[in-house]
Amino acid sequence: MALEDTLKQLNQLDINDIDFSRVGVWPLAGRVALLIVIAAVLVGGGYFFMIKDRYSQLEFAANKERELFTQFERKSFEAANLDAYREQLAEMEETFGALLKQLPKDTEVPGLLEDIDEFGRGSGLTIQKVALEGEQVGEFYVELPIRIEVQGGYHEFGAFISGIAGMPRIVTLHDFDIQTSKDGAALLNMVVNAKTYRYKDQGEEG
Repeated sequence: MALEDTLKQLNQLDINDIDFSRVGVWPLAGRVALLIVIAAVLVGGGYFFMIKDRYSQLEFAANKERELFTQFERKSFEAANLDAYREQLAEMEETFGALLKQLPKDTEVPGLLEDIDEFGRGSGLTIQKVALEGEQVGEFYVELPIRIEVQGGYHEFGAFISGIAGMPRIVTLHDFDIQTSKDGAALLNMVVNAKTYRYKDQGEEG
């Protein structure tokens, strides 16, 4: 019955009748209500200042654990495939060496220009110009631009380009410009920029 009386008193409690200067003589219901409020404030404050901070630290630690686990998985995979990586590296070095052999040396450039001229004439074109232009020094190689001007028909152009593409040296073609011949003949003029490459010596500036 005491618990029922206390609950009844809490229900009948009017906040306007509370005198905080006489807490000691409050009825039981008022003192119980005050204790509940104080307990709620303490629990809420403890959560905010302690438990919430601990939860944030726990969440940070969990994220860090996932990050470290991901790194561990990646490094474990790399370690397990180390031999395969070494084999791939050896193959890449071999391929790179083969490509370097295709890059002309300075002494081979005149021969390269002669080969281009020969391909053009062999394709039935009239060679107007095959000239080496200024070098472009890159980070690992030197680019050698070659300006080519020829006259002929579409089929001859195709045979000429196919011949250059099949050369043992690396030669790339850029910036095609084909126009009708100005002399009235049923021919076309083609200007194309070819590029070949040579390995950059350590003493050359980029």
